[in-house]
Amino acid sequence: MKAVVYKGPFSVEVEDVEKPTVQHPNDVIVKVSSTAICGSDLHMYEGRTAAEPGIVFGHENMGIIEEVGQGVTSLKQGDRVVMPFNVACGFCRNCAEGFTGYCLTVNPGFPGGAYGYVAMGPWKGGQAEYLRVPYADFNCLKLPQGKEHETDFILLADIFPTGYHGCELAQVRPGESVAVYGAGPVGLMAAYSAMLRGAKKVFVVDRVAERLQKAEEIGAVPINFAEGDPVEQIKDQTDGVGTDKGVDAVGYQATKGGTDREEPATVLNSLVNTVRATGALGVPGLYVPSDPGAPDEQSKQGMLLVAIGKLFEKGLRVGTGQCNVKRYNRQLRDMIIEGRAKPSFVVSHELPLDQAASAYDKFDKRIEGYTKVVLHP
Repeated sequence: MKAVVYKGPFSVEVEDVEKPTVQHPNDVIVKVSSTAICGSDLHMYEGRTAAEPGIVFGHENMGIIEEVGQGVTSLKQGDRVVMPFNVACGFCRNCAEGFTGYCLTVNPGFPGGAYGYVAMGPWKGGQAEYLRVPYADFNCLKLPQGKEHETDFILLADIFPTGYHGCELAQVRPGESVAVYGAGPVGLMAAYSAMLRGAKKVFVVDRVAERLQKAEEIGAVPINFAEGDPVEQIKDQTDGVGTDKGVDAVGYQATKGGTDREEPATVLNSLVNTVRATGALGVPGLYVPSDPGAPDEQSKQGMLLVAIGKLFEKGLRVGTGQCNVKRYNRQLRDMIIEGRAKPSFVVSHELPLDQAASAYDKFDKRIEGYTKVVLHP
């Protein structure tokens, strides 16, 4: 089968690889209909992780079940399904408590597994024609038959729940103001989710014109950090107080001001200064324990200079960590079906799988309006 294979920094190729087979009675094999390129894939693509050549990328996957293991009870051949990026067992302590992003079974020695991602277990990615899904009864979310809402449902694998998770971590409530740093796919989903949760005003901080335009189109207030300190811009529009809540949808490859100079803690520190005293921060943006491409030795070891004194002084609460997709994906699916949510506004390009290399290049460079790419094998 064809699959997107990592070759080295800034290089992926579509190659022939072995088609997956049922290896356990609880497996299913899914014929992939849609798979998306995620911003977190770019960390590996850019060589900013320990990923080695040969990884099949792709943790945002949906399709039609082609083969069903003998132990699977709730699924059948022909079912249309979308899978959380988290690979989870469903029975360990963390899964039982709802923390499926930190499963203790699927990735020996480390809590949490994912398809096609470095250090997240042996699970091959779904930027391919077929995908093996383990613990399928638990990991597959059934969808209505047909092709309706295809580009909405694919976002249930990661970015829609992750954006919603950022708001949940920050405990966004109706009537509150929210600052979202980052207008990439997760940031736009966080802003959209804040509105779904009843936020009265949402600011979105970025410098890419197309992304800020997307934010404005959904009713958010765009803040271009290349045109001035975003903290001051937001405070000027909140009577000098700041927002009630804040979401970091950028992570460790943040840049400061209008430059390309990385400063890994700049978004965290900006949020500490943006959010009013006694507010809360949600941090779904990715931070890693080691970063070989970091700008300084401390950051290479995952140790950042965060303004902890100011955070403490203001009595801010912080929630962090990757999304436990299963905590949200059913309700978000139903909101899509009922017409109450349409997250596909973020999708900028739908391309065949064989154009993956070009799509990675353009998405990484933030050019030609590349906001969110969905590949169709």
